[in-house]
Amino acid sequence: MEKQIDILIIGAGISGIGLAAHLSKNNPNRSYEIIERRESIGGTWDLFKYPGIRSDSDMSTFGYNFKPWQQSSVLADGAAIKGYLAEVVEEYQLASKIHFKHNVISANYDSSIQKWVVEIEDDHQKKQTWVANFILGCTGYYNYEHGYQPKFPNQLEFKGEFIHPQHWPENLDYRGKKVLIIGSGATAITLVPAMAKGGAGHVTMLQRSPTYIASVPSVDILYNKMRKILPEDLAYKLTRARNIGMQRGIYALAQKQPKLLRKLLLKSIELQLKGKVDMKHFTPSYNPWDQRLCVVPDGDLFKILRSGQASVETDLIERFTENGVLLKSGKHLDADIIVSATGLDIQILGGLKATLDGQPIDTSKHMLYQGVMVSDVPNMAMIIGYINASWTLKVDIAADYICRLINYMDQKGYVEVIPQGDQTELLEDTVMGSLTSGYIARAANVMPKQGKHAPWKVTNNYLADRKELKNATFEDAVLKFKKALPHDQRKPKLVS
Repeated sequence: MEKQIDILIIGAGISGIGLAAHLSKNNPNRSYEIIERRESIGGTWDLFKYPGIRSDSDMSTFGYNFKPWQQSSVLADGAAIKGYLAEVVEEYQLASKIHFKHNVISANYDSSIQKWVVEIEDDHQKKQTWVANFILGCTGYYNYEHGYQPKFPNQLEFKGEFIHPQHWPENLDYRGKKVLIIGSGATAITLVPAMAKGGAGHVTMLQRSPTYIASVPSVDILYNKMRKILPEDLAYKLTRARNIGMQRGIYALAQKQPKLLRKLLLKSIELQLKGKVDMKHFTPSYNPWDQRLCVVPDGDLFKILRSGQASVETDLIERFTENGVLLKSGKHLDADIIVSATGLDIQILGGLKATLDGQPIDTSKHMLYQGVMVSDVPNMAMIIGYINASWTLKVDIAADYICRLINYMDQKGYVEVIPQGDQTELLEDTVMGSLTSGYIARAANVMPKQGKHAPWKVTNNYLADRKELKNATFEDAVLKFKKALPHDQRKPKLVS
């Protein structure tokens, strides 16, 4: 039996909930349903349970533009973010729209009926067929089932506990134990101080190469002062505008004067280490923002390293041993627990198999129109957040654009929209931009590609995107709209 729906949102994380709230506000005549493979809302903020899990963007920009973040913390832990999302669900009455433990298996756009035919496995492991006018992908870009896990030499020899942060064991007791964390990204630099403060005997961070790390205040004093004298919404908007400007300014400085920004970042770290830790562990070989810049609240990582409760090693792994890791230098790191903070396994649209009239859609051979809609694919959009700013900034402006597009189609009586791609625009770079991080490189075979020019070029520039999407017209030479086919032409195509 088929279930007819209007708009299908895949994912009940920060993108899906934000998009649903925008639809509720701006498209009251449209209905939507949200499917979520997990048992709860939150996406990333429900999945990751490791100690210290938190945002690495300030909450004035990581929060939605329509709902002020009302706590004083600059960065927020996973539970606080999930609580914030729960408030949005309640305020916009989204709970009845969310179908938990529902997994999309496949989706085929049938051009003869101008709709998506979606195969779903429900919470009773039974197959269902849903027929939708639009599919909106809000699943992020990584695999929720598996993290990225390289194979280490002799890994099985290790007799202790081996953990990936994406699958953190419940009630793991690491008190008094020697913990080795492999990695130097956002997860690793969060885990080091959290586990050291949580009672670990000693925590060692092992990295192949250093990462740029900036310290930010844990509390926004100016925001707190403004909230006492200004309306909450205004204080939030001013703080949000300030932090957006700072994010953009730092990134622009990295592009125009990388040596100056490098000098500033390294000097800040040097002052915080106070001669207690060798600067070689925090002096990357690349320029700032060639890879994502990491942040720590109140320099907590540097404080722990200074105290001696934790240490950092920069070396390559020769092999695992029964009780730790042997490095290429010949040094042995003893460990009771090894945490492999080695990153994400990249996946698009939650791994669903999408087809167009039965022909597979290879997203790596498509571009994104206005950074939102998949080229040559009807009635499909996806939200992919920024790599150099808060993810949610893109959610808000992309959602607003999608809402305007749907209203335009309703006004004109259209049921189908296709961004017509131009293969001469296609580049090898993905929409993730020019970062050299490992997960970016691994995204090449699944992520949509960059185009040479607008509207196919993804700039990862929030200020430019906000202006462009707000003012974008739908009457151009790229978007192709269609009205409903006459009834005698609506013959569903058989797809094997």
